[in-house]
Amino acid sequence: MKRIYKNGQIYTFEPTKPIVQAVVIDNNRFIDMGSTNEMMLQWESQVDEVIDLEGKTVTPGLMDSHLHLSLIAYNFINLDLTGVPTKQSMLEKIKERASDLQPGEWLVGSGWDENIFTDGKIPTINELDYVSPQNPLLLTRICTHASVVNSKALEISQYHPDMTIPEGGSIVLDEQTKKPTGLVLESAAEIFKAHIPDHTYDELKKAMRKAIQFSIKNGLTSVHTNDTLFLGGLDQTYQLYDELLNEENLGLRTNLLINHDFLGDLRRNGMYAGFGNDTLAIGAVKIFADGAFGRRTALLSEAYSDDPTNYGEAMYGQEQLYDIVRESRKLGMPIAAHTIGDQALENVLDVLDQFPHVSYRDRLIHTQVLRPELIQRLAVPSRIADIQPRFLASDFPWVQVRLGEERIQLSYAWKSLLQAGVLCAGGSDSPVEPVNPLLGIHAAVTRRVPGDSREWGPDEKLSMHDAFRLFTEMGAYATNEELLKGTISRGKLADMTVYSKNPFTMEDPDELFSTEIEMTIIGGDIKWCREG
Repeated sequence: MKRIYKNGQIYTFEPTKPIVQAVVIDNNRFIDMGSTNEMMLQWESQVDEVIDLEGKTVTPGLMDSHLHLSLIAYNFINLDLTGVPTKQSMLEKIKERASDLQPGEWLVGSGWDENIFTDGKIPTINELDYVSPQNPLLLTRICTHASVVNSKALEISQYHPDMTIPEGGSIVLDEQTKKPTGLVLESAAEIFKAHIPDHTYDELKKAMRKAIQFSIKNGLTSVHTNDTLFLGGLDQTYQLYDELLNEENLGLRTNLLINHDFLGDLRRNGMYAGFGNDTLAIGAVKIFADGAFGRRTALLSEAYSDDPTNYGEAMYGQEQLYDIVRESRKLGMPIAAHTIGDQALENVLDVLDQFPHVSYRDRLIHTQVLRPELIQRLAVPSRIADIQPRFLASDFPWVQVRLGEERIQLSYAWKSLLQAGVLCAGGSDSPVEPVNPLLGIHAAVTRRVPGDSREWGPDEKLSMHDAFRLFTEMGAYATNEELLKGTISRGKLADMTVYSKNPFTMEDPDELFSTEIEMTIIGGDIKWCREG
């Protein structure tokens, strides 16, 4: 279908025509753009439909370079503890959910964050036993790098002090009693997940449909998502997305990061980076090089300022990292490495430097703590930094205590990255952070926590234009699709996001909080439209 969208304030991110009023779309792609009068005069007699934007602001379709649609989907199934403000309210929600379950049925949830609790820290195993005495529970922290379990979960999982813990993980013990506290770090959660019954395929598909629609409602037209560990492996993950996107035509353009555990499945299926189509494609091989700041598992080159004997944790030794990259390169696959600490970033770059780059860019995800020499090593065309500006709103001010005044100066340093010529794409890591891209853009522009007037590292603030580029144009660079999407240009896919307010003329960036997504347009089709 051939369409004209007219009477808009359309920011193209195309230097030759930065702002236009109307675009013409044919066969899912932009074919022309200009003033409303010009486009109507030239094309009106040839199109099937004319849609009036009524003066609203439009940008290229918003993209999220790193999230977990599967975990967003699980929040539609399991107990969602995101934003729970107190330990007591967390315990009350657990008790309420447990009352709805049969004895012995697993209570699974995620999203808790002790850093926002106003009445204490992480619930103890005794507290968890009190509110859920008959139901084993596994509740994952918002960062996904820590969980809590109760005694029933330990019992069912046949925990004993001498059991083998998966590499990179640990079950935290009380210093005096040497018994589990209920806190589980990193891969140790797999001990308990092995005993949780899998959701049926239909349950997963229903929840994934909701997650995709929720993302589109938030203005997203493209996402890069990491799900194989949560959706039953590569084959089932690809099948779910293929049915929802290619068969049901839900629309969200999706790039799949594949955990390195499934390299053999990629080889068996003949899959490679770019395998698929404009809607669903295979992306990079995902590796976790370290953990997160919340539990001090992000790997640093110097010890934590608030824990002088702790440097964090490497998920793999250098030889193991080398082996993973070597096997990935045999398939011509790029790497997408989770690197929060500077030492984790250095470790991954040291390995990548030993291999020729491939057709697709290697991706360094998070890159939160930097050093000048690491920035220079990132500033090459074959690499891109996947950054999550919204982390600033969740991590400050407590992260300053972790890192200290000197090190914090070059942390969350997005402007420094851009000025050094590093390619950067913006993401949310949702559900770690809200999926709404405007919240990440606000954090990048203001360097402020909502409701707080303090600016954290104001020299690193981005302009509104550059912040939007992270979530539009640069998102395409992460998958080497910059010639296909990311700007409103002739020949590119016709993806657009429409807003109730104009972010580029705002006197106060806080107006982003009250800015609504009016339409999400993918391939020229309106996939979501706000009522009223």
